[in-house]
Amino acid sequence: MNDLKETNRIAILHKYEILDTPGDGTFDELTALAAKIFNVPIAIVSLVDTDRIWFKSHHGLDIQQIDREPGLCASAILSDEIYLIEDARNDPRCLANPLVAGDFGLQFYAAAPLKTKEGFNIGTFCILDKRQRYINSDQQEMLKQMAKIVMNEIELRIKTRTVIKDYKQQIDSLNKQLQSIS
Repeated sequence: MNDLKETNRIAILHKYEILDTPGDGTFDELTALAAKIFNVPIAIVSLVDTDRIWFKSHHGLDIQQIDREPGLCASAILSDEIYLIEDARNDPRCLANPLVAGDFGLQFYAAAPLKTKEGFNIGTFCILDKRQRYINSDQQEMLKQMAKIVMNEIELRIKTRTVIKDYKQQIDSLNKQLQSIS
């Protein structure tokens, strides 16, 4: 990814003010549902920052973030399609990845990008397993739909914050007008 595009992607990510926010029931419900639907132990909503991959929701995994470098989500955001690794032991894209070669033993990874309305991929909705798996085209479409639901929720939250902020400004302005009258 070129530097300007990455700089713009990071700026858009930060505009959402979602990094390092508390857990959210909606996202947690979606990752739990994905784990059941796909019969995998791990499902994650990830956001790819400058030097880390932060997990807004993580079902089946007890960490909040990882460094960007070994993370597969940083590679997954480079495409608008499903990033799929069905057998990591035989996939040249990840043989040296510490999540595959190390103690974690990742074997399966499928991710749909979280695409903003501006066209930037800010993270992924991904499912993982420590054993080899395959998913068909219908399942890939379901993963894409879940990613779209996550982005709709993220967009809704920023719109809500904007409306509340505008409303507070209007109230403050009316209060000042009332004070000047009295």
